[in-house]
Amino acid sequence: MSAVAAISFVFTSTGNRLYAEMAKIVMDEAKAGHKVSPFSPSPTPAAETGGRTMLGKVLVGYQGWFAPGEVGGSEPWRHYGIKGKFGEGSVVVDMWPDVSELDADERYPTPFHHADGRVAEVFSSANPKTVDRHFRWMKEYRIDGAFLQRFGVWLKDPDMKPFTDRVMDNVRQGAGNHGRQWAVMYDLSTLNKGDIEKYIIPDWKRLVDGKKIRADRQYLQHGDKPVVAVWGIGFDDGREYTLEECLALVRFLKNDPVYGGNAVMLGVPYWWRLLDRDCMHSPLVHELISEADIVSPWAVGRQTTPAQALTREKDPIAPDVDWLAKRKLDYLPVAFPGFSWYNLEQALGTKRGVFNQVPRLGGEFLWSQAVAAKRGGAKMLYVAMFDEIDEGTAIMKVSQDPPTGKDRFLTYEGLPSDYYLWLTGQIGRLMRGEIPATDTVPKRE
Repeated sequence: MSAVAAISFVFTSTGNRLYAEMAKIVMDEAKAGHKVSPFSPSPTPAAETGGRTMLGKVLVGYQGWFAPGEVGGSEPWRHYGIKGKFGEGSVVVDMWPDVSELDADERYPTPFHHADGRVAEVFSSANPKTVDRHFRWMKEYRIDGAFLQRFGVWLKDPDMKPFTDRVMDNVRQGAGNHGRQWAVMYDLSTLNKGDIEKYIIPDWKRLVDGKKIRADRQYLQHGDKPVVAVWGIGFDDGREYTLEECLALVRFLKNDPVYGGNAVMLGVPYWWRLLDRDCMHSPLVHELISEADIVSPWAVGRQTTPAQALTREKDPIAPDVDWLAKRKLDYLPVAFPGFSWYNLEQALGTKRGVFNQVPRLGGEFLWSQAVAAKRGGAKMLYVAMFDEIDEGTAIMKVSQDPPTGKDRFLTYEGLPSDYYLWLTGQIGRLMRGEIPATDTVPKRE
């Protein structure tokens, strides 16, 4: 998922309301702007996880939307706090990043303090050293690469484009330095009718012509074609852009003589095959999917326990795989380690958020989803997300000693801060058939 991907978590009508609230936050941020200098490196990538296919790979979502502000200053905070502010009562993250390995120029002070009085610090997605470090972790734990979320709502604001591009350049450089793969994932959330043609298509042309991203040796390939993901197609939650616009985008990315020739991956609702529940009740959804190459149903929030997750093997994964195989399409299921957006609810004043809403259970929940995917016939997996501390779905290193105060932060409950990086690497081994699909989580030596 992408990426205001966080937004599409739906348990109940509360989830739909939070979707609208989160979308408004993103729109407000885009209007406020966050100016940075453009940064356009020319990476010389390594080719370590190469191969011109996604099969056998585990890929993660990379939000890349965290930007520290100034303590007591006017520079806004991005995705740490609400409406540019970051302090008690304005927090929107439910995890605190572990910055212990970061250099001094990668750590940014906040108004928060740890129990021993130390100033609590965070990271920036605009800092190339930190993004490089994230991709170094991916290499260390054998995670194949990342889908970089590219938010359509930010492409609408010229003040946000430099930040968005800088994060992408950081990802290109990090992937190249550490032999990981990467690809663009456009998140259509909150776009209006007409915005796909006005903003998404021109942006892809600019990335191909100006940034030449498809020339990167580390740009993700599938079936010898560069992969482009489009997230947010077919969701029955009142989106303003149309299925017809989405179909035109897919055909452009597939068939345009200059900018086409791509393997198109679609982020779709969980019940896409049945055109039910979270999916629009339109046969055009199936027509759209049939013209793509890879289908990735959004699973966050669709199960909440390991027992529920294991049922995915027979419904919907195996039938999904069969439906797609008959049409020569590939399947990328989504797994997530847990979920919590308690602090966001508090910041919005609703106070209805449940802390640790989907517990991780020491990795059992994430592992059970991966096992169900493997047993159901999936040959690759998307883990949501690498750095999503807003919703508590991150697998990156998070602090086991978060700040004190009235805001609450999840930890890995006594497990090492790198545990979910390690477990995601084990899931890669599972998908490649190197270890069996066991009912219990692998033991770490």
